[in-house]
Amino acid sequence: MPSAPAQAKKAAAKKPLAASNAPAAPQQPGGHHAGKAIEDIYQKKTQLEHILLRPDTYIGSTEKQQQPLWVHDGERMTYKAITYAPGLFKIFDEILVNAADNKVRDPSMDTVKVDIDKAANSIRVYNNGLGIPVEVHKEEGVYVPELIFGHLLTSSNYDDKDAKVTGGRNGYGAKLANIFSTHFCVETADGTRQRRFKQTFSDNMSKKSNPEIKPCKASDNWTAITFKPDLAKFDMAELEDDVVALMHKRVYDIAGVLGKTVKVYLNGVRLPVKAFQDYCELYLGPKDAGVPRVYERVNDRWEICVSATDGQFQQVSFVNSICTSKGGTHVDYLVNQISKYMCEKLNKKSKTANVKPFMVKNHLWVFANAQIVNPAFDSQTKETLTTKASSFGSKCELTPAMLEKISKSGLMDNILSFAAFKSQKELKKSDGAKRSRLIGIAKLTDANDAGTRGSGACTLILTEGDSAKTLAMSGMSVPHCAAVPAVPRGKLLNVRDATASQISENILGLQHGKQYEDTKALRYGSLMIMTDQASPETFPSNSYATGRMGVPVGRR
Repeated sequence: MPSAPAQAKKAAAKKPLAASNAPAAPQQPGGHHAGKAIEDIYQKKTQLEHILLRPDTYIGSTEKQQQPLWVHDGERMTYKAITYAPGLFKIFDEILVNAADNKVRDPSMDTVKVDIDKAANSIRVYNNGLGIPVEVHKEEGVYVPELIFGHLLTSSNYDDKDAKVTGGRNGYGAKLANIFSTHFCVETADGTRQRRFKQTFSDNMSKKSNPEIKPCKASDNWTAITFKPDLAKFDMAELEDDVVALMHKRVYDIAGVLGKTVKVYLNGVRLPVKAFQDYCELYLGPKDAGVPRVYERVNDRWEICVSATDGQFQQVSFVNSICTSKGGTHVDYLVNQISKYMCEKLNKKSKTANVKPFMVKNHLWVFANAQIVNPAFDSQTKETLTTKASSFGSKCELTPAMLEKISKSGLMDNILSFAAFKSQKELKKSDGAKRSRLIGIAKLTDANDAGTRGSGACTLILTEGDSAKTLAMSGMSVPHCAAVPAVPRGKLLNVRDATASQISENILGLQHGKQYEDTKALRYGSLMIMTDQASPETFPSNSYATGRMGVPVGRR
């Protein structure tokens, strides 16, 4: 049996926040926590314990889920339903983005290599360029590589006064991959100090080896991370095909966003993607034979590609090499510029189009590769950018020439076709309806029997103005007549330029596009045109007046 002092010491270790003279903790009397001590109910966890206990806060769900996503099928990008654990994909992505960030720190970096060994459950990400400083941190007392990859909340991106365009920000990043791995090895060559560093972590970052420091040449500069995901935490026995396809897609992403100055290899094979344009072709097909598109590198921080869709908005966007799968403010910033231009252009071209911004957006496919200063996201998973446009640190103002090219890439025709379809759909709501009462048509005095069994005996009188309507109404003594001023301002509506809402003010109950043999299906059996003598200000002749008034009937 342990001694009393030993027991007291053990109890104190378990309850560091309790006062030494505190009374024994009472048990809860009942309810959900019945029979539990206060210490069992209210617990304090270390950061590492909290991440493992509540992983969704840091890496997203660790449970497998089915979701339609873009993946690489070996030849091109394919949109299909896959089953994957978002958390597993996220830890891979953190290491990949970390490698891409080195391009910002050292523009001379020209190589990224990714090796995914499905059979061995092993992933290795290598990048050249300046290595991590192999130097002991004077305040923390550990080598900088260990500080970066083995200690939480450590980062070189905390100073928001520095305008940085890297992906890392919150001090978790690569450490999350370490925590959710059974094996995690850090290697780096620091040519500046001519030291090579290697250290291995295991059991979810709970164990670590002593750092191995060896000499290296001044020309040696690189970093490599090798890790084995803890598949049990993602309910997997092996790296499954769907998640591997998604990882392959992300390697192609990196090749596209880093561009021609960086060679990207996947399992020893250099990827053919050498520019963002090449990357867009994986979705749209070859430029000469695929979907029409407009590409432009606006400036050093923005390059975009825009194509048209059949009516469903799509976007593929990146911020500082991070794939913003749900878009965000950077995508909205571009879409708003295109929508404004297209609405003005199309509504000016066609008075009946009535194009709205949402119609334009629904027919856009936007690819964006942006570098944003100190970006902010909706969560640690970084799927949506939330930084305000005024804080981007740069502008991406689309030129009129580019906007015009976009409009001619098939976008304009698609939008107009949709607008026409929408107008027809609106017309059908009231098209050909033989209703007994009409609401909302200004200055119409409807016949009592219009739209009823007695509609054949009803006459609709079209007058040239309000005064003529008054004259027509003064002579009515039967419920079979109606009057409406057809030319209230001295100019008859030309339905060729009329909007759907204007045409829907359909007094006769005409059906769009239908040829009529008789008036049985209409709200009125007769139409009377009541005009004054011709005047140069109103009509040059009565026949002209009659012709213009007949346009609505003839066109319908």
